Amino acid sequence: MPMKPAQIEGVRIKMLKVIPDERGWLMEILRCDDEIFEQFGQVYCTTAYPGVVKAWHYHKKQTDNFTCVHGMMKVALFDARKDSPTSGALMELFVGEKNPVLISVPPGVYHGFKGIGTETAFFVSIPTLPYNYKEPDEFRLPPDTPDIPYDWGLTPGLKHG
Repeated sequence: MPMKPAQIEGVRIKMLKVIPDERGWLMEILRCDDEIFEQFGQVYCTTAYPGVVKAWHYHKKQTDNFTCVHGMMKVALFDARKDSPTSGALMELFVGEKNPVLISVPPGVYHGFKGIGTETAFFVSIPTLPYNYKEPDEFRLPPDTPDIPYDWGLTPGLKHG
């Protein structure tokens, strides 16, 4: 599938194709012969209820590959890499049933998502490394951190993150 240009160095977007028939539909997400594929770590699914934000985090070692397979999510990315030509850049994408894309996020780029719409959004992630329970490759900031110039539209008094 064709690659779509990204606004952050190293972030890659793969347009996904939904193939429907009378039985349902099929959508390939990531193949080992894709240009975007690096290596396999694990596959997991997470969800976000409408309006819930899960942000911010980045990795030092792994690349994250993810998409939304049910519902819709607003995905935001922030380039925190000091040596990157796009250091300080932000990206926002709307991903899900109405825009099936795979997003590949390199190490050092903060990312997060918000469930939008009226349904629970289902997010499938295929990182290049398995989760290390003893030494997680995960570095977090709260959704409303002043270190990232992005507004998730959080509702005061509700728990997000």
